[in-house]
Amino acid sequence: MKKRIAIIGSTGSIGTQAIDILTDYPQHFQIKGLATYQNIDLLKEQINKVLADQVVVINEERAKELNKNLLPNNISLGGGKEALLDLVTREDIDMVLMALVGTAGLEPTIAALKAGKIVALANKEVMVAGGQIVNQLTQEFGSSIIPVDSEHSAIFQAIQGCRDTANEVNKLILTASGGPFRGYGRERLRKVTREDALRHPNWEMGNKITIDSATLMNKGLEVIEAKWLFNMDVDKIEVLVHPQSIIHSMVQFIDGSVIAQMGVPDMRLPILYAFTYPYRLRTELKPLDLVEISKLTFEEPDWDNFPCLGFAFEAMRMGGTMPVVLNAANEVAVDLFLRGRLAFKDIPIIIERAMGSHNIIKNPKLSDILDVDRVIRDMYKKDGVL
Repeated sequence: MKKRIAIIGSTGSIGTQAIDILTDYPQHFQIKGLATYQNIDLLKEQINKVLADQVVVINEERAKELNKNLLPNNISLGGGKEALLDLVTREDIDMVLMALVGTAGLEPTIAALKAGKIVALANKEVMVAGGQIVNQLTQEFGSSIIPVDSEHSAIFQAIQGCRDTANEVNKLILTASGGPFRGYGRERLRKVTREDALRHPNWEMGNKITIDSATLMNKGLEVIEAKWLFNMDVDKIEVLVHPQSIIHSMVQFIDGSVIAQMGVPDMRLPILYAFTYPYRLRTELKPLDLVEISKLTFEEPDWDNFPCLGFAFEAMRMGGTMPVVLNAANEVAVDLFLRGRLAFKDIPIIIERAMGSHNIIKNPKLSDILDVDRVIRDMYKKDGVL
């Protein structure tokens, strides 16, 4: 039986790669729903490729521009958040790929989990801001999450067959490429431009994630996500810089053994595995050639010049709503940088200031998370930064 899929964030980097790989296997997958925030031009191309029967444009003004008369008669077109929630909870949807950027993915993820769906999660901010709530929902409603990020997919694959992860896993080791500025000192970091930061050495990603990789915040968010996905104390999670991006992450067990998941840096591999789990399909993607790679190297992160990584560890240890603040302030700072209104070196300053001003709410409800997220964003608007 085909798996019936909704792709949320279909026009982004993960969404487009998901369509690329999943449409190679029409006998296994049927993409029934697509959702984008506002890129209706690419959405129209995708509709013709995958023959989905429901599409959603979250930005309601842009949804109005996508004239229903230009779409095939069998397609349902919706705009806004309610249409999105309707899509992810449809009875004839088996799996939801959540690939929206930022906390915008939190509410639809929660809705999908409450509907008992399997969520292939490519949005780390969902677990950063609402990991505790998400884990409670999977238990309550019998739903599940399969990680799509290459690092978390690697850990997920490495622990298959482990009978008792709580007692058998010694630590999780997340790898980071180091980004385009690995080895830079503070003076060089003062001079980097938007174009410099968007040139990731190994991965093809969206702008926001690429900037997060340059600051190492992406790895910090992944640390928090790993804590919730694998029920692991944050002090049992380690980060190593691995410039080749061949080992995507490792698990060290209590007997000293280490299992590493390796592969070429191509997001289509972890995307496909999330949808075929616990099985695998043969692909035409380039296989890993270790002779061609010739060597794999590792080094400690540069905590001093890339403080965002340390902020993430600190936020997770403080708990409650502090990771929400970390994430919201980072989204604000990255947006400012991409729009030329903030220097690269000032991104961590924005985050540190927001964390320092926050009074933590322990065990937050969804409403608390959304309120804190809004307050942090409004704080910068009031300060005239946005």
